[in-house]
Amino acid sequence: MSKYHIAWLPGDGVGNDVMEAAKIVLDTINIDAEYIPGDVGWEFWKKEGNPLPDRTLDLLRETDCCLFGAITSKPKDEAQKELSPEIKNKGFVYSSPIVRLRQELNLHTNLRPCKAFAGNPLNYRDDIDLVVFRENTEGLYAGVEFRPPSNVVFNALMTHNKMKKFKDTSLDDMAISCRIFTKKACQNIIRQAFTYAKEYNRKSVTLVEKPNVIRETSGMMVQEARKIAKEYPNIEFWETNVDAMCMWLVKNPQDYDVLVASNMFGDIISDLSAQIVGGLGFAASGNIGDNYALFEPTHGSAPKYAGQYKVNPTAILLSVKLMLDWLEEKKHATKLNQAIASVIKEGKIKTYDLGGSNTTLEVAEEVAKKFDQL
Repeated sequence: MSKYHIAWLPGDGVGNDVMEAAKIVLDTINIDAEYIPGDVGWEFWKKEGNPLPDRTLDLLRETDCCLFGAITSKPKDEAQKELSPEIKNKGFVYSSPIVRLRQELNLHTNLRPCKAFAGNPLNYRDDIDLVVFRENTEGLYAGVEFRPPSNVVFNALMTHNKMKKFKDTSLDDMAISCRIFTKKACQNIIRQAFTYAKEYNRKSVTLVEKPNVIRETSGMMVQEARKIAKEYPNIEFWETNVDAMCMWLVKNPQDYDVLVASNMFGDIISDLSAQIVGGLGFAASGNIGDNYALFEPTHGSAPKYAGQYKVNPTAILLSVKLMLDWLEEKKHATKLNQAIASVIKEGKIKTYDLGGSNTTLEVAEEVAKKFDQL
């Protein structure tokens, strides 16, 4: 019986391409693992009205962790139009599988390392080494929304004095999204950031919020962060507003170590952080809970490139590295990181985004070759 049971979810579009690349490298690393395929993605939405079938959730609950390719998500109206005729108008409502997975499995921590690899011509600077911690289950992405709001919801909101300006607005002309924070989630993501900073000798943790405007939710995050920061006197604690953080990431990204933010703000700054180290082709992530984790590149499904083996596999390979770290396969994780860095630094085998003409799989094969040589 294998030591690890890993759910294998390619998903949509180039998710299939990059997962093939991941398998080339994993076969070379050869950890004692069984990779178990699961159904997820747009085809299952169209055929079944559910992009994340219950059988797939059951599979994940029986495995140790998951490697995930990419997913296609479309707005509500477009999703409805693409349902198979026999299941249209049956009450199916599309929701993002990856967001649902984070909530169903309580994958509360989104980890996004953003490091500039030597030799990468797309680096904004060569001395960037950031790690973003994003709360993964609450905030605006919790999905508590109303369009139109019911009378019960509207009347409840009308008890707030700031709602006066909306008192004459038709309910049909109104949409409401709730930004919900809990102390537990705030404390958890902040503590994860400080724990990581301590373990990896990072000098600072920066909280990215907007408490001067979003006073209650961001305010609570700031209050909890200040309490926890006192437990780590050797780590500098900085606070900044999300808009200012975007500016500082462009101006002086080398000044920052660990960034921590709520769900939406973390989503924004992690993509910006990814771009300054080469773009989403280098953007790996881990969705981590207490007892389970899902690892994925963050570049999306890029349907126009599906099956062309054109996209950069570095993001999925760095996601594999994060998975190996989480499985406590530290030596393999370190070697894989070194192999990826070596291929990038040499610059001989590279995909189109780096000015090359090699395929997704050729890059993976070169990384596997370097791994064997280490």
